[in-house]
Amino acid sequence: MSLHQTPGGDRIQIALFGKRNAGKSSVINGITGQPVAIVSDTKGTTTDPVSKAMEILPLGPCMLIDTPGLDDEGELGQKRVQRAISVLNKTDIALIVVDITEVSDSDLETERGLPQEALDIIRLVEEKNIPYSIVLNQADRMEIEKAQELRRKLEGKNPSVPVNLVSCKQKTGFEELKDTLVCQMPEQDERLHIIGDFIRQGDVIVLVVPVDSAAPKGRLIMPQQQVIRDILDSRAVAVVTQVPELAAALERLAGTVKMVVTDSQAFKEVSAIVPENILLTSFSILFARHKGNLQKLVEGVTAVESLQDGDRVLIAEGCTHRRQCDDIGTVKIPGWLRKYTGKELLIETCSGIHFPADLSGYRLVIHCGGCTLHEKEMKHRIFRANEQAVPIVNYGIFIAYVNGILTRSVELFPELHEKLTH
Repeated sequence: MSLHQTPGGDRIQIALFGKRNAGKSSVINGITGQPVAIVSDTKGTTTDPVSKAMEILPLGPCMLIDTPGLDDEGELGQKRVQRAISVLNKTDIALIVVDITEVSDSDLETERGLPQEALDIIRLVEEKNIPYSIVLNQADRMEIEKAQELRRKLEGKNPSVPVNLVSCKQKTGFEELKDTLVCQMPEQDERLHIIGDFIRQGDVIVLVVPVDSAAPKGRLIMPQQQVIRDILDSRAVAVVTQVPELAAALERLAGTVKMVVTDSQAFKEVSAIVPENILLTSFSILFARHKGNLQKLVEGVTAVESLQDGDRVLIAEGCTHRRQCDDIGTVKIPGWLRKYTGKELLIETCSGIHFPADLSGYRLVIHCGGCTLHEKEMKHRIFRANEQAVPIVNYGIFIAYVNGILTRSVELFPELHEKLTH
C-alpha cells in the first residue's frame, strides 16, 4: 500500500523522545524535509504527542511521533510526561534525541555516557524490546572533530545502539539517520494479512455490510475497506451485499462461496441465512486476530456469565466519532449485555487514546475491533487487562457469544474451534 492507502494504525510508528528543547520537533522537520512541527526556543512547545505521516523508502509508510519533553515540570507537566511515555505502547522504533552540548564530561564517565533523562527513557524502551538509536542533535554547535569523537565514545559504551549526528540548522545527518531507521525496522510478520492467508486466488468471499443510520455517508468503514483490499490483493473475488439481499446473492452464487464475513451487528440474522457448509465470521473477529490476541479475547467472553448487579463494565473504542442514536458502543452493546445477563450493570465508556491504566475496578472490558489502533497498542491493552486479571473481549466475539454462534464464527481457526467444541 502507498502512504495514503495505509491506515495510520498499520504504519511503522517512529517516536522521538527527549528533554524539552532537545530539538525533537526540529529533527522531525529534518527527517521529513518539511516544517511540519512547531519549533520554538520556549520550553514545552510540544504539549501532546503529534503525529506526521510520511514515506521512508524502503521502509514504506511511516508515522513520526513528536512527544512532550521528559523533563516537564509541575502537575500538568507530569501528565504530559506520562502521555509521552504512553506512546511507547505503539512504538516500532524509538529515537532518543539529545542536545549534543548537554552531554557532559561527568556523563561520559558513567557506564552509558548519557544524561539521566535519556537513560530513564532508554530503560523503558529496552524493557519493551523496542529498537532505538541515539540522535545527537545540534551538532553544528560543536567542532566537527569533537562531535565525531563524542559519537565514537558513545558508540563504544553502547555497542549495539546506533548513534547519529544531525544538525537541523545545517540540514546534515538526516540521510544517515534514515538509513539507520531502515536497518532497525523489525521484520514484518505474515499477520499483516487480515483474511488473505485463508483464501486462494479465485475464491468468492461474500461481505455483509449493513447501511443503517450509524453508517458513514458515502463510504465504507475502515475494517470493511481493509478486508476488501486484502481479498483483492489475494486475487480473490469480493461480493458486497446487505442482509435483505444476502439470501438471493447466495442462491445466485450457489456452490462458489467459500466464506461470508459480516458486520457483527447483523451476526444473528446472517447466521440464520448462511448454510452450515459455508464458513462464517465477522470483520471484528478477523481484527481480533489481526491486531490483538484472538484466544485471550475468546477466553474473556465467558466472564459475562458471572456478572452481578452493580458490576462495572468498560466499553472501549480505539477511535473517536460522533455518537448516533443507535450507536453500537453506547446503546446496542449495553442493551444486549443487560438483556443477556438480566443484571443491573454500571456501564462506562472510553474512546481514542484514553484507555484507563487502572482497570481493577471493572469486571469486564468489551473493546472494539481496534481497526484504527496500532497492533502494539491493541496488544498492550489486552496485556494490561490480563495483567490486572480483568477479562477482555472484543465486539464481534461478544456479539457472537450472546447470540449463541461463537463456535461457528471461529470455525475458520481450527485450533480455537476445537477447544470450544471439546
